[in-house]
Order: sequence, then structure tokens, then C-alpha cells
Amino acid sequence: MYKLISLFMLLCCLLCLGLTSYSKAVSSESARAQSNIIQMRYGKTGIIKYNLSKGIYSVTYGVNAFINNAYAQATANGDSLSSVNYKTRKYSSVSLHDSFGNGTKHIITLTGGSVPSMQQIFYTYPNRNYFFTQLVVSGKALASNYMAPLIAEFASLGNTERSVFIPFDNDTFISYDAKDLTSGVTNTSAEVGVVYNASRTGIVSGSVEHTVWKTGVSIANLQNVHQLKVWAGYASKEVTRDTVAHGMVKGAVLRSPKIMVGYFVDWRTGLEAYGRSNRIAEPPFVFNWTKATPIGWNSWGVLQDKLTYDKAIKVADFFADSLKTFRSGNTAYIDLDAYWDFFKKGEDYSKLKEFADYCKAKGLEPGAYWAPFTDWGHKQGGSRKVEGSDYTYADLWTKTGRGYHDIDGARALDSTHPGTQRRIDYFIDHLKACGFKMIKIDFLGHAAIEAASFYDPTVTTGMQAYSKGMEYLVNRLGNQMLIYAAISPSVATGRYVHSRRVACDAFKTIEHTKYTLNSLSYGWWQTYVYNYIDADHVVFGNEPIGANRARLLSALITGTFITGDDFSSKGIWKSRAKEFYQNPGLLRVLTSGKAFQPVDAAVGTGASSAFWRRDGNEFYLAVFNYGKEAQQMAIDFKDLGLNATKIKACTEVIQGKKVALSNQLNINTPAADAALYRFTLAQ
Repeated sequence: MYKLISLFMLLCCLLCLGLTSYSKAVSSESARAQSNIIQMRYGKTGIIKYNLSKGIYSVTYGVNAFINNAYAQATANGDSLSSVNYKTRKYSSVSLHDSFGNGTKHIITLTGGSVPSMQQIFYTYPNRNYFFTQLVVSGKALASNYMAPLIAEFASLGNTERSVFIPFDNDTFISYDAKDLTSGVTNTSAEVGVVYNASRTGIVSGSVEHTVWKTGVSIANLQNVHQLKVWAGYASKEVTRDTVAHGMVKGAVLRSPKIMVGYFVDWRTGLEAYGRSNRIAEPPFVFNWTKATPIGWNSWGVLQDKLTYDKAIKVADFFADSLKTFRSGNTAYIDLDAYWDFFKKGEDYSKLKEFADYCKAKGLEPGAYWAPFTDWGHKQGGSRKVEGSDYTYADLWTKTGRGYHDIDGARALDSTHPGTQRRIDYFIDHLKACGFKMIKIDFLGHAAIEAASFYDPTVTTGMQAYSKGMEYLVNRLGNQMLIYAAISPSVATGRYVHSRRVACDAFKTIEHTKYTLNSLSYGWWQTYVYNYIDADHVVFGNEPIGANRARLLSALITGTFITGDDFSSKGIWKSRAKEFYQNPGLLRVLTSGKAFQPVDAAVGTGASSAFWRRDGNEFYLAVFNYGKEAQQMAIDFKDLGLNATKIKACTEVIQGKKVALSNQLNINTPAADAALYRFTLAQ
């Protein structure tokens, strides 16, 4: 009996030892599995969870898991690389302090075999409710035109999801396009993409660096699987204007641009954060503009190729004598667009200087126009001598796979070619010597085109060429002139100019107003990329007064005000200009120079019908009716973030009418018309 008990106790001890060993083994395996999940925190509640075993990660913000199964991908020397295929992945981190604040740089280093190594880098900041990711590939003599820091599934936002096509530039009357993200829909944007729902919840992702790569953002719903892809190396004939593939980036270390990724309660807040991030990541190369918001006149509105010296002088006289209070910073700009060369004879620029001096004597600032990277006379042959050099124009033409790059009737010039630079020297030096204080530069996208090769052998991509060309131009301009961009890349131009037009040409009709405000509805956030954005020249012509009010207001809410009527001749536009342009309440709107935010999203290529901005204890609401019938609208103050009890007074600014107050604003806007409401709030 004693032996049986002893044997039983021995068996129990052995069993306990076995269970203990098993428990320790399970615990050890669990710890190892747990150690393979790296958690990187950002913002108030954001977490990036990276699985070192699989090379994928997920992202949550608060309780919202909005990114899943994310990985990185690239090509190098023709080989395809993916973060999921590497054998070894190691995590490290370092503290960082940069323009975004104090944060952490998280590095996932991926190695294995003979393939180039890869690094997935995450930049996180406790005071930023978004993060940045970047892909780096290292090896020997590498070449790539495709680097995708983020390929992932994203969580359905539900509640009528919509994504927006965001153009690369503002050429060919291109529009932003908001599409319902139903099954089968793919929407590819340039530089930044956004998807949002009817409750305004949204995901924003896009590049904040633009000196090397063009970036594409694809948002898709494929059989109800939501997919997001952000990659460097985007080239499209319809969007980026390229007819050849994106250029190869070469070197021992290849870096993608930094990509911002964020989940936002309000997609509008997300796009504004993206705009601000661009200005932080790529600070202006141009000198900062500290003077007042620019306002004035441009000859392309009506005069165009009918521009003459006498007509320009009469316009200056009208501003000096009849629009004396239409001023910002005690001045207004009188800007000569294309065809100012009618003023000169050969090398004689004296008439242009005479015009500039005349404007200054009248208390006005003279402006001129130029397209630095285009050859408008290419159909006359390439043997023409380039101004300021011994080169011919054929020497300067950008060479692409199909020959040359022609768009808008102009041929692209290689911005890295010394002949292009001598041409810049020649024209800019003449305009500076004449005393011009503003320059409108146009068709800048021609310098960003992908090419078979560039004169500068270190330049292999369109954006590298754009950066070289724009930096040379800005350096030559110095700090004498306000620099205004017309047709140009939407985001990449932010480093080089003070003001940029948001859309293509617009003139006088309600349709032109709607087209311009389509770009403001989805591109207003560019007000944080530039000192100013602009709605193009405002033309009244003989349009009904309602269309005049809408066109006027479309400029005011964009942030600046450039007019365009022919004020050298008689017409109803002159009396209306005297009334509207000198309205103190309207001019006050221009003080900040910042764009209004859309109240609600637009549909398709349409435009929002209401925009708002708050200036201290004043709240502005701009309302538009693009239709042919009067529009009734009831706006709940709560939807605008206003407390009705804090509103002291309300005025319709354009017509100067007091508005009765209640718990909501009841608006009746006539067909093809607009109104601007100013609410005075209790402090």
C-alpha cells in the first residue's frame, strides 16, 4: 500500500512538472508572438500596429480601425519588392525634432537574400492626429520609377461614401469630381486623395514632398473590398499630361516622398491639415509675402489681344480716378497679360517702362505676364534664335517618346537647359528694369513633364526638372515682384509663388462662377499651401446683375480679387464696378486673404452652394444659386457651429440689408445670383 501511494505521488509530481514546462513553453511562445507586434502611437489616440512576422500593419484612431493589411511595394532594376516577402524584419526607433514638432521616427528594416534592403519608416507626433510614412530602398546602382509606401484595405465609412478626383493641375478646364464609391468604382487622384461619408467622416492620404516624384492616390471599391494605394511614379496623359512613363530615380538609396495618412471626424479638417503639412514639409523657396492681400486688374479678362498702350493707360486712369477706394495696402495692381509685347519694338522696352512709371505715379503697382517654359512659335520651326543666347529653340525643346510635348498650342522647353535659363535672364531682367512689381507666370506644367532625357544629366524626372526650373526663375526674379501662378501644378507650385489660381480661365457667366467654385469646393485647402489662392479675373460685361454678384463673390471667398473688364471703354460694367468694388464691407472680407471653407460637399463636377469663414467675432456665409429658378434654403445655425443666442446682428453685405434673426437663417436666393451674410457675434 505504501509503495502504491508513493508511486501515485511520483506520477503526480511528474505530471505537475510536465504541466509546468508546458505552461512555460506556451507563455514563452505567447511572449514571442506578442513581441512581433510593434505598436507606434500618434496623436491623441492613434496606433499603428506592425506585424514583424508578416510585414503588414493596421492603423486605428480611437475606436476606428481604418487601415488593415497594409504593406509597401517597389520596383528596383526591374525586380518587384514587397514588405511581405522579406525574410528578416527588425524594428528600431529614434527621437526626432523637426518642423512638425517633437516625435518619433520608427524604422522597420527588411533584409534577406540578394535583393536590395527595404525600410518602412513611420513619423509620429503626439500633437498631430495623423502620421507620415516613407519607403526607402538601398542597394547598388538602383533605378526605380515606382515606390508605393502604402497599399492597404480601408474600412468602409458607410453612410453614402464618396471619393474625390483631385487634379494634378488646373489646365484644360479640368474639374474636381466627387464620385459615389459604389462597388466597381476606382478613383485615382494626383498627390492627395480623400474618401468621406455623409456624416463628414473621412480618410485623407497624400504626398507632402514634390521635388522628385509625382504621386498617385487610388481609392477603390472592388466587390465591396475597399482598397487604398499611394505610390510615387504616377504618370497619366489625362491627369499629369505625360505621354511617357514616369522618369527613373537612380542611386544607392532611393526614397519615396513622405505620405501623410489620417482619419478625421471631418474630411474638411483633414484636407486643411494636409495643406498645412505641405507648407511645413516643403517651406517656401520664394520670399515670404508680408504686404496686404493683392487686388487689381488683368488684361486677359476682356482686352486679350486687343491690348494697346492707350487702353492700358485708360484702365489705370479709371482705377486712379473712379475707383479710388478700391485698394489693399493703399494700392492695386494693373497687370498686363499676354500681348504686352505690342508695347515694345524689337529690343526697345521704353514704352513698357513708361507704362510702369505711369502706374506708380497714380499710386498703382504695374504687373506683367510671362510663360517661362513654353515656345509658342514652334510651328515656325526650331531654327529661331533664343533671346539672350546663341541657342536655337530646337535645342531647348523637351524631348519625349513621341517627339516633343505640345499642349495648349505651346511646346515645352527643357527647364534645365542653359538656353532656357538665358531666356529667363533676358526677359526677367528686362521686366525688372522696367520696374514691374507683379508677374503672372503661366503654363508652368510644361516644365514638369516626363521626358526621354534632360540637358542636366542629374535630372531624370519631371518634378526634378520642375524644381530646377522654378528655383532658377525665382532666384532671377529676386524679391522685387509679387509672383502669381496661373496654369500650374496644384500642390508642387507652393514653394515658388505667392498666389495661385485655383482653376482654369473664368470670365463672366454664372457657369464660369460654378466652374471656379468647383475648384474651391474641393481645393480651398490650398489657401494653406500658398499665401493666397485666386479665382481668376472677375468680368461683369453685360451679364445680369445677379451673375455679377455671383462672380464678384466667387473671387472674394477665394481670398483675393483680380478684375478683368475693359475699363478703357464705356459700359454698364463701369458703374457696377464703382458700386461693388468700393463697398467697404466687401473689401473687409479680403483683409485675411484666406479662402472660405465649403459648408457641404459638392456632387460630381458641381460646386458647393454655401461657403463660410470666421474672422474673430464676425462669421461670414456666402450662398450661391447656379440654377435657373429661385432657391429656398433654411440653414440651422448649429450646422455652422454657431450658437443662435450669441448672434448680435446679421447683414447681407453686397446689398447692405439687415436680416431678421431667429433660430435659423431662411434664405431666398434668386436664380443665377449670390449673397454674402455677415454675422456679428458676442465676444
